[in-house]
This record gives sequence, structure tokens and C-alpha cells, in this order.
Amino acid sequence: MPFDHNDHYHRLLLRQMPPNCRTALDVGCGTGRFARRLAGLGVEADAIDPSEEVISEARDAMDAGLTPGEHTPRFRCADVTRVQLPKAHYDFISCLASVHHMPFGTVAALRDALAPGGVLVVLGCYPERTRLDWAWSLAAVPVNAVVRLAVFVRDRVGSAATGRNPTRAPVARPTMPLLQIRREAAALLPGCRIRRLLFWRYLLVFRNDGGGPAR
Repeated sequence: MPFDHNDHYHRLLLRQMPPNCRTALDVGCGTGRFARRLAGLGVEADAIDPSEEVISEARDAMDAGLTPGEHTPRFRCADVTRVQLPKAHYDFISCLASVHHMPFGTVAALRDALAPGGVLVVLGCYPERTRLDWAWSLAAVPVNAVVRLAVFVRDRVGSAATGRNPTRAPVARPTMPLLQIRREAAALLPGCRIRRLLFWRYLLVFRNDGGGPAR
């Protein structure tokens, strides 16, 4: 019974966008749902993912006119650890459950791609290692069960109407504990804020308040 925890937090992530946001980069965009939301707000959105299958699905959805407004995302099949990002360019960079697919140090390249005043948001995953981790996980279980059932009923109706099932992005188990994430983020993204979320996620927000690429 599918329930996309990342989609659940779209509105929370959008609230982190800086005022007058013009350019955005969605890293590990999957089938492009969040990138399309950014474009629907009038943002020029680049979206990259190393999976050819999900990028194809994202482009098909775009061709089907599923992006509201005049703007459409620019989808690209690419590995963010192997591409040269423009320096000090993006007003908003998002990573939805994608950072654990790559070395955490990749956030340094994302940091340097932020324009002055730009914001990097990471909706990340972490493994349970401490009693507090397990307490949050246990609290999420009953809520997750109820929401999954509701989404299952909705998707059954949607699948019957469209006659197809959506493509699922590749998944990987997170290995870096939240404590280590906090330590590495403090060194690479000075001044960032990290808080736990329900549904086995954390939110990291970094604002580039300097006059150039963040250091």
C-alpha cells in the first residue's frame, strides 16, 4: 500500500523558499512531482536524477500537461556527484530523500551553487540507532498505517481510471546516523538547522546569507 512520505512534506519544503525565488534545482527529482510544483509557482526549475527510467516518466508527465502554469521543469538524467553545477546560481535547491544515495559531502557542491540569499533544503532519511530514534519510529507507525490505507484507496481509484501504475524511483537504505549527519552538516553548512520529522525523515535548512558562494 503506497504512501509517499516525500510528497507528504512538499508544502513544508515550499515554505522554506526565499522570497522572489526565480531559479531552483531539484536533486534526485524522481518522477518530477516536486519539480513540477516548483515550476507551477513560476520558478525556472532544473531537475536531475541518475535513473533514466524515472526521468522518462517525468518527461512523459510534463508532455501530458501535468505542470500547472507556463513554466515547465528541465529534466536531465545525470548524477549530481559527476556534473559541474553553476556557482552562485540557484535561489533554491531541494533534495528529497536523495542525499543518502550519495556521499554526504556532496552538499558542499550544492552549497556553492546557491546564489546569495539562496536556500538549500534536504528532506533526508536516517537509520534508527538510538532510543530516541526508535521512539520517533514507533510514534510514526500507527499514523503511517492510517495514511497508507487512505492513500491505497485513493490510488486504487486512480489506477483504475488511468489503467497504469506509476514508476517508482530507486530506493536505498540510509546508513548515516542522525548524530553524524548533524556533525558533518555543521562543518559543511555552518548555521544550518536540522530537525526530526515524522515518517523517518529529517529536515535540513541552510541559508546562504553571504555575498557569494557559501563557505
